[in-house]
Amino acid sequence: MSFFNNFSRGFGRSSRKNKQQQQQQQQQQPQSSFLRTSSSHSSVQSTVSNSSSNLKASTGSQYVPPVPRPMFLSQPFVRTALVKGSFKTIVVLPKYVDMGEWLALNTFEFFTYLNLTYGIISEFCTVQSCPAMSAGPGFDYTWLDGSKKQIRFPASRYIDLVLTWTNNKLNDQSIFPTKAGVPFPPSFPVTLQNIFKQMFRIFAHIYYNHFDAIVHLNMEAHWNSFFAHFISFSKEFELLDKRDTEPLRELIEWLEGQGKV
Repeated sequence: MSFFNNFSRGFGRSSRKNKQQQQQQQQQQPQSSFLRTSSSHSSVQSTVSNSSSNLKASTGSQYVPPVPRPMFLSQPFVRTALVKGSFKTIVVLPKYVDMGEWLALNTFEFFTYLNLTYGIISEFCTVQSCPAMSAGPGFDYTWLDGSKKQIRFPASRYIDLVLTWTNNKLNDQSIFPTKAGVPFPPSFPVTLQNIFKQMFRIFAHIYYNHFDAIVHLNMEAHWNSFFAHFISFSKEFELLDKRDTEPLRELIEWLEGQGKV
């Protein structure tokens, strides 16, 4: 299990004063404890106010505090992996293997492992903790119903819909045929792209909202390697549009820089 230890630090020293000076101060300021605190706060507030005013004057705009860096992009978690090498060589189409069969097999495996992983951390994804299906600032997903109407669901409901929808597709013999000699339909590539787009959204939601649970369960090495494999396969067969991967763009660029995908 990976946990962070809390730490604290003290600062400042009190200078010594003789008893006569202390008595004089006590006579002059009988409510000194409260007043010193209030004065200290006023001084701090004045300093902050002046600093803020100076910053506004120098920049000409209102100060915007920096956005905290996501945990999964911070050290050492971003480097943690179960597989140290590259996934490029294991995602390519093997010799004498049908393209459709290779795509179908890997899609089924990615879905199975993603479904299992979500089942482990699903207790942390509640209506209260995740009222929307989000993946970082500016990325909220809605579900399209049968009439193409966009509906906003809590993340847990949205993910359940994705997993059910994907499972139904995988078990549909007209889309994923299992009998010898039955070809894959012409719409097969588009169906795969839609499936991978929805699976990516689950990856992104878990990274942004539940990576602490992944770390708590000591699963970050498995999870990072699983995601790297997923992205490498998606790139090899062009299953994800660049716009769809924007929430995890920085993580993907880091993986590319390390030669993992």
